[in-house]
Amino acid sequence: MKHSTKNLTLSAAIALAMATMGAGLAQAQEAAAPAPEAKPDHEISFNAAVTSDYRYRGISQTRLRPAVQGGADYVNNPTGLYVGTWLSSIKWIDDAGGDNKFEWDIYLGKRGEIGDGFTYDVGFLAYLYPDHGLPVAPTTREIYVQGGYGPFALKYSHSLSNLFGFADSKDSQYVDAMFNYEITDGYIFNAHVGHQKVKNNGASSYTDWKLGVTKDFGIVSVSLAYVDTNTEAYFSPNGKDLGKKGAVLLISKTF
Repeated sequence: MKHSTKNLTLSAAIALAMATMGAGLAQAQEAAAPAPEAKPDHEISFNAAVTSDYRYRGISQTRLRPAVQGGADYVNNPTGLYVGTWLSSIKWIDDAGGDNKFEWDIYLGKRGEIGDGFTYDVGFLAYLYPDHGLPVAPTTREIYVQGGYGPFALKYSHSLSNLFGFADSKDSQYVDAMFNYEITDGYIFNAHVGHQKVKNNGASSYTDWKLGVTKDFGIVSVSLAYVDTNTEAYFSPNGKDLGKKGAVLLISKTF
């Protein structure tokens, strides 16, 4: 693939749509149950997953193909402070003419409760692509703030840098509305709609949405979702529509 401003812009934009980040963890309403045991002050967890298609904000990062993912998190429960890292295999850097096959995320923040039932989460997230080999760095930095009540949550993300290789796109914004509700016996209904505004790149701005179900079976957690977008601006070099509607299967384990 030739290196050109147009091709780089379109390919780099592949990284704009999810389901969650990696970084994209479902928030579910818990069923009534006895009070859980007190959590330790310091908590470390690890996660691993395979997915049929890594979608970020609705756009495939893997040319509509499977991905392997994993990460680690530390939480200080008394304060709500957390820090973590997450990685996923990708294909869009190669599609843009570079030489990198993974995305590396680093994030930190603070979450907690405000009043009865209201939650908050504020933080910083960096998307890194080491040794990417592209003429324009795709590295992206964002800050975010999220508020929630029961099964509802609203999140706002704001880029502190250019957004995934788009020229002059600092201060781009993403708004994400979520609804996660336990319908029966541990089955969580997931709904999401988001809008990506790419500053000074209006033709690449779009809306994405998702409907799905998640179930934790103990051994693994399984999520199946329908995802779609209203854009036809994102294509791989072989002509695949990276924002088209489709089903995404995710199998994960936290330990």
